[in-house]
Amino acid sequence: MDKKILQARTKQFHIDVIRLCNNFPRTASGIEIAKQILRSAGSVAANYRASSRAKSKADFINKIQIVIEEADESHYWLQIIEDAQIKPGEETKRLTKEANELTAIFTSTNKTAKLNYR
Repeated sequence: MDKKILQARTKQFHIDVIRLCNNFPRTASGIEIAKQILRSAGSVAANYRASSRAKSKADFINKIQIVIEEADESHYWLQIIEDAQIKPGEETKRLTKEANELTAIFTSTNKTAKLNYR
């Protein structure tokens, strides 16, 4: 997948998570979970963007591994949001699917980068 498309996709993922969290209940759990998902979703986009400025192939691989971890963490928090009924619905399901797809894309990118590094 094209780098610019992935940058736009990860940025949109972060924006969509922000919008989702803006509608969370103002409870202890709603606020805490919003903080967690906002951090991980933002990290997906920011670290993918940073990977394009990697100093070496090893640095690129390291940054992509961070993206994978953060996308997977976002997936986890979205499942919690749905399961705990903090904000159940189609938007949460769509974002869960997107987090899963991003994790798969970057896992594949990581495997390819490691093969090319050797």
